[in-house]
Amino acid sequence: MARTTLKEKIGYGFGDMSSSMFWKIFSYYLPFFYSNIFGLSLVDAGVLVLVTRIWDAVSDPMMGIISDRTNTKWGKYRPYLLWVAPFFSICGILLFTTPDLNYGGKLIWAYVTYILMMTVYTGINVPYGAMLGVMTDDSNEKTVYSSFRMFFAYGGSFISLFLWEPLTNLMGGYNTPGGWFWAMVTIAAACFVMFILCFTMTKEHLKTVSTVSVGSDFKALLSNKPWWLLIGAALCFNLFNTVRGATVAYFFQDIIGSHVSLVFFGMMFAFYAGLFLGIGEVSNMVGVASCVPISNNLGKKTTFILVNASLVVLSVLFFFIPCTPTGYWLMLISQILISILTGIMSPLVWSMYADVSDFAELKFKTASTGLIFSSSSMAQKFGGAIGGAAVLWLLSGFGYVTDPELLAQGNVVQPDSALTCLWWLMSFIPACVALLSICVVWFYPLTTERIKEINEELRKIRAVED
Repeated sequence: MARTTLKEKIGYGFGDMSSSMFWKIFSYYLPFFYSNIFGLSLVDAGVLVLVTRIWDAVSDPMMGIISDRTNTKWGKYRPYLLWVAPFFSICGILLFTTPDLNYGGKLIWAYVTYILMMTVYTGINVPYGAMLGVMTDDSNEKTVYSSFRMFFAYGGSFISLFLWEPLTNLMGGYNTPGGWFWAMVTIAAACFVMFILCFTMTKEHLKTVSTVSVGSDFKALLSNKPWWLLIGAALCFNLFNTVRGATVAYFFQDIIGSHVSLVFFGMMFAFYAGLFLGIGEVSNMVGVASCVPISNNLGKKTTFILVNASLVVLSVLFFFIPCTPTGYWLMLISQILISILTGIMSPLVWSMYADVSDFAELKFKTASTGLIFSSSSMAQKFGGAIGGAAVLWLLSGFGYVTDPELLAQGNVVQPDSALTCLWWLMSFIPACVALLSICVVWFYPLTTERIKEINEELRKIRAVED
């Protein structure tokens, strides 16, 4: 059994801390940026975030295949953290740049920079995720690594989301292109440093060799029933998070009123979108810390089902919270509870991908860790794309008004239909997605007992090969 250190777990966490700082801003603020700052129509912005994912269907598995067949003195997957980190930061900055072009030129700029960003995200995140499969051969240890990863990821998300609005205001204004650009420059610099730390503090302990052709790898993947089911469940999980998260900026702008004041122990503080999302990220960290003992006790599949059932109930209840001072506190409590549950889910899903990789290695005799983990990146992106596009298209369909100049002046009153749509996007729609996730994972066959059998058989095979 490969022995790992606390330093490596912390280093591994820095990687997703960096990715998540970018990803949460993309998922939660990019739709709002495109429609209310950059100046795209809701329909065009929705098409953009969905159509560009067609390239991900090719680039993600391609990156998985490339990284599976990479061999360097640093390992198979780890070198990409060093090679791709600078481009990751630069592309993030370009994504939040608003050029002085006509509408058609800006639309082209948005497509090019978005595709570049997602390609670079694939180039660093697929190998990073696949590292989990070669850092330890113990299933429970993989859950520990996943927990470190997600704990750091949510910590990074909290920092970026909590500071995003203050940063934009400090750098030029929340409703100005310059404010968003310089805020992203600040975040991008921090992300570059964290990827370098991840590279220097980690090590690949297991050596896996892909001995079959690319075609055989794909054939094995498409024949892998647990992979198909986990892809469906993970896509629903990412869809749940993105629908709620991408709606928050609109919800606070048009229903809560951008900012309201709440009193806590006699002290008044601002209740705004970044605080709502940031507290959610801290609560996610509580969930991550709870994942290992809960999943070890109940099993991964049972934990997945019970968490999603709770998400259904809490999401439905959110619809009935009134817009009053007491209601705002209830919204915050609801966000805390929902985020604790999604925090449990995140490391659980990554750990289940590692189990699926072990299943594939045993059944199909192929070390396709990168290819399998690339599918997790693809599910994350498609869930984000479908969720972001759905939010934009639904708001457009229900008459949501977007005009950057009027919005900057505060002269827009949204129709009742659009406001009702925002409430549904925060409640009933995510509830339906969580319910669908339960239906999918119900048929997932890799139980705790089966995973133990797979790990034992793989250890015997690897001992003989060594």
